[in-house]
Amino acid sequence: MMEVKKDTILVASVKRRKKQTNKEGKTIMSSSDALAKSFSVSHSGIFGVDEKSMLEILVKWQPEQLSTFRNETSRIFLKDERFPFEKCEEFLLKFLKREFKRFKDAVVQWTMHPWERDARMARKALKRGRQAYGLLIELACTRSSDELLGARRAYQSLYSESIEEDVASRVDGIERQDLDEESSLKDTIYCLCVPSQYFSKILDSAMKANANKNEKEALTRVIVTRANVDMKDIAEEYDRQYKTPLTQKIEDVALGNYKDFLVTLVQRALPKGSD
Repeated sequence: MMEVKKDTILVASVKRRKKQTNKEGKTIMSSSDALAKSFSVSHSGIFGVDEKSMLEILVKWQPEQLSTFRNETSRIFLKDERFPFEKCEEFLLKFLKREFKRFKDAVVQWTMHPWERDARMARKALKRGRQAYGLLIELACTRSSDELLGARRAYQSLYSESIEEDVASRVDGIERQDLDEESSLKDTIYCLCVPSQYFSKILDSAMKANANKNEKEALTRVIVTRANVDMKDIAEEYDRQYKTPLTQKIEDVALGNYKDFLVTLVQRALPKGSD
């Protein structure tokens, strides 16, 4: 009788441990999915990272749980072919580095003096070449004469040369005009005459799943630089053109502190009670 009781207790104990193990395994897998999502690696067209979710998960995990995460998340970590460890592919490291930087870059741009911000953006556009020249059109068409003069002074101070000299040395021939090409001329007129429509289009392109690097960077740039200028008009135009509030669209495509920062900048420009 005693042996039967011991066997019963042993079986019950094994079942409890198995149930607990299964539960822990499911918890780890659920947390793994949440962590992968917070990194945004499982979703195309997502900006930033969900820092809060990461902290809530990672600070609780022991080494064995981190090992399980690496083993079960093949879209982030791959088995090394020669040695027993899981490695993160280089392109993913670059991707994660870029997404972690989005919030920092947005905050830095927001706190910079507008002259310096414009000068640094112009320099970046000139270094990148033709695909980024639209940014130069944007600067030229939406800044006042005093703001453009300030950007030129900041450029001289930062890079020890005038922006005109830099344009002459980096841009060849007719490209210096941006105006004899049909698309550049169209963008220039569009930006000059209906800036709210122009920026709405730029923002929508930035938030598409297939947006390229230059297009994606416009999300931060436009919201930060226009927040104290004409963000109310841009947000209203975006709503009219795309039938979705700009703040809602940002909520849909961004994560974490980056999302909260951009949404706050847009909301502060809108009348109370509106989205």
